[in-house]
Amino acid sequence: MLGVSWLSDKREENMNDAMILASWLAGEFSSFKQTLDNPRIHPHIRIFFRPLPFEFFEGIGFYSEQVYDYDPWHPHHQNVHRIFAQGDNVFVENYALKDKDLYTGSGSDLEILKTITPESIELRNGCAIIFQREGDKFVGQVEPGNKCLIPRKDGRMTYLKSEVEVTENIWISRDTGFDVDTDEKVWGSTTGLLKFEKVQNFAHELPKNCQIK
Repeated sequence: MLGVSWLSDKREENMNDAMILASWLAGEFSSFKQTLDNPRIHPHIRIFFRPLPFEFFEGIGFYSEQVYDYDPWHPHHQNVHRIFAQGDNVFVENYALKDKDLYTGSGSDLEILKTITPESIELRNGCAIIFQREGDKFVGQVEPGNKCLIPRKDGRMTYLKSEVEVTENIWISRDTGFDVDTDEKVWGSTTGLLKFEKVQNFAHELPKNCQIK
């Protein structure tokens, strides 16, 4: 019975980690301070993580949108995410929008956000981010296997590697693309990690049964 009790406690701890990560993600993040330090190489970027209703995934879900501050209606990243605990990790599963233009602005407009349905997304295979809790932060990277594929306009196929660190008020990340045949770096930041600070908190929008008590 002791073993069963330990497993139960471990599952509860992992579920709690998933809810903590969700509460930390829920918000608008801004790179404004990094931009002030060096505006020539760091444009002002805003990232929105907007909670979805519980019914969308029967669990924790988000819509995310990444925009340049000067051009909010032409986002360069739009995704849907499902968060769940598995083993000792927290997985953030990534989904593409089949017609992303229909949902542009969902990060800041809840009426547009409400129009996203499970039928409007498709799973991005091999692209889940696996997070581990390390004290007061979560550290994540793309699931192993180099299967998160991103085609380039020049016809080259690349695979994604992501480095992510999340705290209660900070998002730090770097995405890099490598050629699937040669492992040569094809795209990605040449100026180091991107750092964002939370400027709006949307944790109160999480489903009630997914909020930290």
